[in-house]
Amino acid sequence: MQQKRFRVRPLCKAFGAELTGVDLSRPVDKELYAAIRAAFVDYQLLLFRDQDLSPAGHVAIGRSFGEVQIHVMSQYHADGFPELYFLSNLDEHGEPSGRHPDRGTLAWHSDGSWRRVTGQATMLYAIEVPRVGGETHFCDMYAAYEALGEDMKARVAGLRAVHNLDFSRTRRHGEDPMSEAQRREVPPVDHPVIRTHPETGRKCIFLGDHAETIVGLDYQDGRRLVEEINALAIRPELVYRHVWRPGDLAIWDNRCLMHRATPYDTARERRVMRRCTILGEVPH
Repeated sequence: MQQKRFRVRPLCKAFGAELTGVDLSRPVDKELYAAIRAAFVDYQLLLFRDQDLSPAGHVAIGRSFGEVQIHVMSQYHADGFPELYFLSNLDEHGEPSGRHPDRGTLAWHSDGSWRRVTGQATMLYAIEVPRVGGETHFCDMYAAYEALGEDMKARVAGLRAVHNLDFSRTRRHGEDPMSEAQRREVPPVDHPVIRTHPETGRKCIFLGDHAETIVGLDYQDGRRLVEEINALAIRPELVYRHVWRPGDLAIWDNRCLMHRATPYDTARERRVMRRCTILGEVPH
């Protein structure tokens, strides 16, 4: 079915695929959606080039995958759609401001891991992109788990990590902290360090920059273990580095990938991105 509806080009050896022959500005019928959804589970990351995607169309595609997240950081909502998270370094005059909109995106993370019901898929759409930098890198957490030594696998089996948006926001973007109301809306939650993907049954590491410490350990011991596992998870051979073009739409599985953005010249270059995150389930 996939070959009839679109063509598949692998993005790297480990995971990821570019799907060509799909226009997501047009309605997606059930057959095409089923094929895209199957490819999403198989490849973990899907890329669609040259898309003309309106804000309403972006939200509609998100809703086809499931319940769309309304991000607690409401200052990032834009275009009249609270379902969308708008990342732009442009000022009120439409010129580069020199400010990065969210430096937390520069650290490896999984979108929405700070909620009890975590992020399933993220759909990131490129509107304007810098000439240099501003890439998005993705790392395979299935393979990262498989690469852990047996001693480390035994050490982390059954452990749970505390994920806390206030923690990651404060240390990465402390000049624009969360409000008290935002903190109350998303208190810290705990999730297994090693989760089982609900659709494939495969084990993967589930940590990233929102993970603060380990339940049951001294706080600093937990911090050190989180950082140790995060460092072990990111291996160059497991990373796909995406160079954006305007009109790119990337859809990835937060349950088995971590990702990060790369720096760019925020004072001279323009980067405008629109994101929609779809909720999944409570990790197990």
